[in-house]
Amino acid sequence: MTRYYSETDVVALIEDLTPPRLQTFLRARIVQPVERPQGRAYREADVARLQLLCDLSECYQLPEDSLHLVMSLIDQLNTARGDMAALMRAVASEPDEVRVRIQRSVRHLRG
Repeated sequence: MTRYYSETDVVALIEDLTPPRLQTFLRARIVQPVERPQGRAYREADVARLQLLCDLSECYQLPEDSLHLVMSLIDQLNTARGDMAALMRAVASEPDEVRVRIQRSVRHLRG
């Protein structure tokens, strides 16, 4: 079951998150909460993303456009990791001769 947090909950949970900072992240569309009948709702992933955004803002003083770029790159990396994990599971389910052929091909292509 997905847990949802209100804006008040999210601001209370994340030490460096203030209502104005949250509004900045929302305007920049770096975080996109779910729209529910009760209003905006934040999932666990949104809370983690907001924590990371605050950490990046505090530690590196990254401006809004840089935060957007960094989060985009993190999203791409996470997608690639998921794709790679699925590919590894698919290869693992193949017969030994197919796995050996794939390993040889990968070694050859990597040089």
